[in-house]
Amino acid sequence: MDPMYTLLAHAADGSWPGPWILLVPLFWFSAVLLVVLVVRRVLWRRGGCGYGWGYGRGADSPLAALGRRYADGEIDADEYRARRAVLTERHDLRGGAK
Repeated sequence: MDPMYTLLAHAADGSWPGPWILLVPLFWFSAVLLVVLVVRRVLWRRGGCGYGWGYGRGADSPLAALGRRYADGEIDADEYRARRAVLTERHDLRGGAK
């Protein structure tokens, strides 16, 4: 008997899984992709593994860099206060300062 007829015979009696078999690899691909994206986001928020993501061990926040420059004597107290005010001021949605 021809293999094509054998496959068609199995499909006709309901023992063939049909198109649903394609959902199994799609499910596992989606699950692995979700895990990779979650791990990547967690590492980015924590500062990464040394790849330069986010504010971690490799990079200072702007306020920390400003404080370090003031402590090192690169800028004076007036310039420190002015720059800190710019960095810490809050803006509303229309662009004006609060």
